[in-house]
Amino acid sequence: MERIYLDYAATTPTHPEVVKAMQPYFYDKFGNASSLYSFGQEAKAALEESRQKVADFIGAKPEEIVFTSGGSESNNTALKGVAFALRGKGNRIITSVVEHHAVGEPGKFLAKEGFEIITLPVDSNGLVDPDAVRKALNDKTILVSIMHANNEIGTIQPITEMGRICREKGVLFHTDAVQAVGHLPTMVSELTVDLLSASGHKFYGPKGVGFLYIRRGTKIKPLIQGGDQERRFRAGTENTAGIVGLAKAVEIAAVEMEEEGKKLTQLRDALIKGILKAVPDSRLNGHPAQRLPNNVNISFAYVEGESMLLNLDLEGIAVSTGSACTSSSLEPSSVLLAIGLPAESAHGSIRFTLGKWTTQAHVDRVLDIFPKIVAKLRAMSPLYPGDK
Repeated sequence: MERIYLDYAATTPTHPEVVKAMQPYFYDKFGNASSLYSFGQEAKAALEESRQKVADFIGAKPEEIVFTSGGSESNNTALKGVAFALRGKGNRIITSVVEHHAVGEPGKFLAKEGFEIITLPVDSNGLVDPDAVRKALNDKTILVSIMHANNEIGTIQPITEMGRICREKGVLFHTDAVQAVGHLPTMVSELTVDLLSASGHKFYGPKGVGFLYIRRGTKIKPLIQGGDQERRFRAGTENTAGIVGLAKAVEIAAVEMEEEGKKLTQLRDALIKGILKAVPDSRLNGHPAQRLPNNVNISFAYVEGESMLLNLDLEGIAVSTGSACTSSSLEPSSVLLAIGLPAESAHGSIRFTLGKWTTQAHVDRVLDIFPKIVAKLRAMSPLYPGDK
């Protein structure tokens, strides 16, 4: 039985070319980039070459790229770093109800530290209204953080419009672009952002490495203190192999992203259309068009997401019921509740996310197997009214 992976939003397979690029830095070129002798300078050269590649990919300057361990560290650094650097100026931070926990939890922490955290609502498609951002700004606002694209329902936010509002008011703007980088255009000048977070393993790079774009002149305090690495924004010996892998993933994305997006959009739409047609009492979650090219999130009445997930896994098909970071939680998705779904519908949701190695045959197999699974589970439910 062929196994089919449809949870690319959780993590992606590392591209073979990425693995190849990383290999020399585990043994032959293993030096510490802070060392002055040749082994260290060899690593340092690879580090700075990688920084340039990442900067070019998002239209930044290399000195504006800080390498991190991934999206969570980048988000924590952005929120906490700005908050404590600008505490004398103000204490209001604006975010949204659909942010990843890597933004939501730092927000809760900062609230305990005396910061005012304003959480904006979203509409039924998961969109934040830019006018709501404008109205929430005041003279105490120091940061707005709105994610570029949602990890659960795929909705793409009007980041550029919100960024321009913040720029006009002199307020720093951060976006969690973990789901967007490598899949959508993310030129920082077009997005009008001051800080941007990304993670390598979301676009065929290695796990444990990411970056934070910090616009030159932005005041921020480091989350990790120690040595002088990353211009003192992030102490600790750099993960040279991981950073080289991240840069290679960026190189590949620069060449393949547009065509891959077109392919995945076609597969995504075929999967959405097929499921909604074959399975009654189902609904698409997230914006119908303004969504990530690989995201399919659908709710099904009278059946639980975990049951569907486990039955699909028995058929060799890997999917998710929401964010990988909260998969062990029994609580309904806060994102689905935020767009107006009742708890029982939120519990009955499945997220399919496609990727580079997804094929039409994979989609066809899901469309053959999945409706039968839902029908079987509904037949076991005392709440299901049956054929109407």
